[in-house]
Amino acid sequence: MKPENAENLYLCVCRKMAIVTLFLVGFLSLVSSAHCQGWINAHATFYGGGDASGTMGGACGYGNLYSQGYGTNTAALSTALFNSGLSCGSCYEIRCAKDPKWCLPGSIVVTATNFCPPNNALPNNAGGWCNPPLQHFDLSQPVFQRIAQYRAGIVPVSYRRVPCRRSGGIRFTINGHSYFNLVLITNVGGAGDVHAVAIKGSRTGWQSMSRNWGQNWQSNTHLNGQSLSFKVTTSDGRSVVSNNCVHAGWSFGQTFTGAQFH
Repeated sequence: MKPENAENLYLCVCRKMAIVTLFLVGFLSLVSSAHCQGWINAHATFYGGGDASGTMGGACGYGNLYSQGYGTNTAALSTALFNSGLSCGSCYEIRCAKDPKWCLPGSIVVTATNFCPPNNALPNNAGGWCNPPLQHFDLSQPVFQRIAQYRAGIVPVSYRRVPCRRSGGIRFTINGHSYFNLVLITNVGGAGDVHAVAIKGSRTGWQSMSRNWGQNWQSNTHLNGQSLSFKVTTSDGRSVVSNNCVHAGWSFGQTFTGAQFH
């Protein structure tokens, strides 16, 4: 092989190796940021009774947590975590930490479904567990008892954000009335916490919806008699579009299923 050909071959191989290296570094950084968040210290208590009936409803607007598919693996978040409701639907892996007297082995995965309000009449270390700036989880009693003994009352925990695993598609429940469409969005996979929604009727273009409260999103456009599509964007910037997931004959109070994050 001539020297100049050998040099050209060497440069070509080096360029290819550099491209592969850059791709791998970018890919590993993406995986790390999405799935390898470090453990963060917090505390956990419980509420809602042994059957978790007291956890139904809540500040996220999900209503009956059993019928919505969340069950008892749920938590109310303190102000520092709740993000004024934008954290609704996010998922956390939690384990009891540094308290061998009360802790049980293993970890749990819970969905944020409620708000744990501050109690400014009590100090942060004696009853004001959800006061800012504390990061605190008020768990349903059944899921709390999977990581700690009931008599503990409050335990130190470590937590991290994890992807939400959901069965079936995202669900859209249409409430309200003409010119006031209030859509409850549930069963969201991936990051889980919805930060933006757009709606499109069969006779309109895409229109941004405003968040009313919890995960209830509002549109003031008259959409009666139109098939509806939704674009849902979560906190990680990913979006999924559910085209014509609501048929033109829909009625208020009905729930429809769309696409899902994978």
